[in-house]
Formats: sequence, structure tokens, C-alpha cells
Amino acid sequence: MKKWFLILTNKYLIVLLFIIVWVLFFDEADYFSQRSRLVDLYKLNQKKEYYKKEIETAKQELADIQNNNEALEKFAREKYLMKKDGEDVFIIENPQP
Repeated sequence: MKKWFLILTNKYLIVLLFIIVWVLFFDEADYFSQRSRLVDLYKLNQKKEYYKKEIETAKQELADIQNNNEALEKFAREKYLMKKDGEDVFIIENPQP
């Protein structure tokens, strides 16, 4: 019993425990804040990669439209529902369950 009392009242141990508790819970950059920031950073990096892929896809479509008349016609028909004279356009929508 005396041995445990001496260990628990050791000033270095008390200071070390205080520092650990302070860093984990009370510091401006505590563990939990850092963890949430890392999660946010991961999500932002995922979005960044997604948008990079979308930019590359858009650049490829732009190059196709500028260099190929058939691709331009396809783009106009699909995106803006344009049609030639004498054609009928039917839009079929799938109802969402």
C-alpha cells in the first residue's frame, strides 16, 4: 500500500498525467479536433480528385466538340434537345421509386 502511495504521489508522474490530459482534452489542438480535421482533409482530397477527373472529362468533350461535327451534333441533341427539321423528339423520363 505504501508503495502505491509513493508512486501515485510522485511529482513527475503527476506532471506527466497533467500534460497528457491537457494535450488530449484542453489544448487548442487537442486530439479530437485533430482527428476531425484529418477526416475533413480526407473528404476534401476525395472531392479534389473527383473534380480533377470531371475537368479532364470536360476538356476531352470540348476537344471532341471543337474538332468533330458529329460529336457537336450529338452534344446538341443530348444536352439541348435540338432537332433537325421534320424530326420529332420524344423525352422519356423514368419515375423514381
